[in-house]
Amino acid sequence: MTPSTEAVRVLTPAGMLGAGFPPETVDRGIELGADVIALDGGSTDSGPYYLGTGTAKTTAAAVARDLRILLRAASRAGIPLIVGSCGTGGTDSGVDWVAGIVADILREEGLDLRVARVYSEQRAGALKERLKEGRIHPLPPLGDLDAGTLDSCSHIVGMMGHEPIVAALEAGADVVLAGRATDTAVAAAYPLMKGMPAGPTWHASKIVECGGQCTTNPRVGGVLATIDQRGFVVEPLDPSAACTPTSVAAHMLYETVDPFRMREPAGTLVVGDATYTALDDRRVRVEGSRFEPAAQHTIKLEGARVTGYETMSFTAIREPRILARIEEWVALLREILEGRVRQTLGLGPDDYALDIRPYGYNAVLQDLDPATGPPREVGVMLLVHAPEQATATAIAKIANPLMLHLPTPDMDYLPSLAFPTSPAETERGPVYEFALNHVVDVDDPCDMFRIEIGEGDSRD
Repeated sequence: MTPSTEAVRVLTPAGMLGAGFPPETVDRGIELGADVIALDGGSTDSGPYYLGTGTAKTTAAAVARDLRILLRAASRAGIPLIVGSCGTGGTDSGVDWVAGIVADILREEGLDLRVARVYSEQRAGALKERLKEGRIHPLPPLGDLDAGTLDSCSHIVGMMGHEPIVAALEAGADVVLAGRATDTAVAAAYPLMKGMPAGPTWHASKIVECGGQCTTNPRVGGVLATIDQRGFVVEPLDPSAACTPTSVAAHMLYETVDPFRMREPAGTLVVGDATYTALDDRRVRVEGSRFEPAAQHTIKLEGARVTGYETMSFTAIREPRILARIEEWVALLREILEGRVRQTLGLGPDDYALDIRPYGYNAVLQDLDPATGPPREVGVMLLVHAPEQATATAIAKIANPLMLHLPTPDMDYLPSLAFPTSPAETERGPVYEFALNHVVDVDDPCDMFRIEIGEGDSRD
């Protein structure tokens, strides 16, 4: 493709819509000549609940605050605004939720912008047909996909690359609200559309995906990437932050299996020969990135399903004799609780699941973290997982006196531990798991996605 411009500047104000950023950093990016504003609106980082329920982890007020700043800036500068993985999981309801907020802001601000919604949600029936055709393949560690797994998912999304976003831009959209997309595709779409080379574009998009995380002060705002025919330059938008060769190169370690190779739907970014050079004390230039097109374009599937219901209880321990033998106490709690559940409810360990985590001791890394001596205090979290909410809560209630007064065998008195809440049990409701880690072979990168251009509001 013959390039239509010498360089494209991508403004990424934050790592996620709703995370917040200083408005003046966006102004700075516009002053520096930003050609597009692009940021992520979600991910799988916070677990399967948000995809499973089709709801967002961010509050509407935070999303609206960020969007108001960005829509004003995009309109003023006459440049596109692109948001990917809307509503956290990228479901159709997530796209419509963000679109509704955008429509309200456009009306309140008197802005005239064309809004495209790019839907990524997939229907089990259509995927079954692709499965029969041999077009769906597992990614490790999963095996071949069973059709019943598709039916069990409450929501399934396909992770788009840049192509559907480009299609929306070429159709005249000023604002693109995309369903599930790779973090990098959101930033890569516009420069690829403008003829920038794939290697520098995908690498720059990876570096800026989390906003200021590639800088020395990630709390204060976003970054601007300037992509040209040979490489790219990245710089922070806040004067208190800096990009260094180390801070930029290090971001290839973030959320990648291999820091030198990263797969996208259309191919693989390869950065083993990339060089990182400081232009001054705040800007870094990167060259030597390349992109290897895939023989087969693939779309990754993500799906979530209900696995049961959970009830949580939490107690705090400062009793020195228990803390000196905390592993024994945890084992004793499990043993006695399982016995009482059998006596009271007639349930065995196969009928439910207990997760006991001693925070302050080894709850995060467990056996990977070597013991360093008795802690000063420990918070013990009990998670009960069962097929029904009532069963999970009943088991947590049976645990209540044990989590309040259970002594170790060498104690001749009942200790008093501490519940931080009353009631001590909190029903967490349905619990979800990711059920899909598969890819679909496609002939057309846009085939699994639907584009609608209108006012940005699907609500009645």
